[in-house]
Amino acid sequence: MIDRYARPEMAALWTDEHKYATWVRVEVLASAAQAEIGVVPAEALTDIRRAPVPSVERVRECERTRDHEILAFLAAYTETMPADSARWVHHGMTSYDLVDTALGHLLARSCDLVIDAARDFARLLAERALEHWDTPCIARTHGIHAEPTTFGQKLAGHAHAMHRCLSRLTAARASVAVGTISGPVGTYSHISEQVEARVCAELGLGIEPIPTQVVARDRHAELLSALAVTGAVVEQFALEMRLLQRTEVGEVEEPRTSAYQGSSAMPHKRNPTTSERLCGLARLLRANAGAAYENVALWHERDLAHSSSERIILPDSLTVAHYQLTGAADLLRGLRIFPERMARNIDFTDGLIYSSEVFLDLVAAGTDREEAYRLVQAAATDAWSNGTSLSGALTERGVAVDADRLRPDRFLGNRAHLKSRLEELSKELHHPVDL
Repeated sequence: MIDRYARPEMAALWTDEHKYATWVRVEVLASAAQAEIGVVPAEALTDIRRAPVPSVERVRECERTRDHEILAFLAAYTETMPADSARWVHHGMTSYDLVDTALGHLLARSCDLVIDAARDFARLLAERALEHWDTPCIARTHGIHAEPTTFGQKLAGHAHAMHRCLSRLTAARASVAVGTISGPVGTYSHISEQVEARVCAELGLGIEPIPTQVVARDRHAELLSALAVTGAVVEQFALEMRLLQRTEVGEVEEPRTSAYQGSSAMPHKRNPTTSERLCGLARLLRANAGAAYENVALWHERDLAHSSSERIILPDSLTVAHYQLTGAADLLRGLRIFPERMARNIDFTDGLIYSSEVFLDLVAAGTDREEAYRLVQAAATDAWSNGTSLSGALTERGVAVDADRLRPDRFLGNRAHLKSRLEELSKELHHPVDL
């Protein structure tokens, strides 16, 4: 992923330097486990532990004469060791014992960053939802004014959606945090299962129960699916923020720095660029999930068709998701909210949004439902066409209107149970338990 959309803590996990350091750790742990069962000599283990992590440049040099990254890494890693010690490195292992076990460790650590960011964003959504639970605004369906809601209830829906994402991400982390050290085609032909158990335990990983030569790729597809859904949930929030920032709406504004410039040609522009960026990145996550599905089906015990795309889609998806979540939290934390503009927008249609109140009052008073609907609809059409109020149009049609019933609070009095759910969620997010 390009630096523009990468946070330093996530980017550091996916450098080649860190990858080779993790590979060295796996090889050292495997050699130590082999030494415990009497396979690798103690003297060799000392040299294996002492050898430095090879540089990326040196591995690349070795790869030019081998055309195989793992063999190049092993050559670069062992070249400073005595020959009698170097021959015990990678003993009984196959390439993907190293690659997939190290990958499981990297995926787990990356997932932890994403999960932490998702929890922080969900917590902030819940906090701001409670802050604005009673801030009235207009709800829109199909982009058209519907009935009053509150800005807090809008944010509460996003908070619960992000909480569901936390459950998916936590489950996906468990799926990918596995390794295997089982030798060629996963039969443990030249290595003991004790080595696998020791190495995976040290790395905090589970074990692939029936290995082939690789960790099953449905695990990675599950992770990228969870990331894609998380990205879509962030996009849903960001799209709402974009729409509420339109000039004719103007109910919120995303934070701006003092250096902000919205247009190279129009100095007045205050564009919702952060929200737009978050929406755009969600498309990458969905596309990468599709590639992960393609990687599930491999030929027989394994092939290499998955490798090339994984080098891109795994780090990129985790990096993008982490950037999206932290960016959304920054946006919400600094979001400017304009209750006065929300109130003006509620009044924009001069009472049309209260049509359901009048309609149901007529039905309750004994008017046929269809007749009541058509009457109120016709009055609403007259009011909109003539620029008059709904109550005035109804009065002209002989319908008496109680003005006290045409207020936003008439629509917002039955939400105590919703607030209780939000408060429970906020409490859980501040005192998390295992999902």
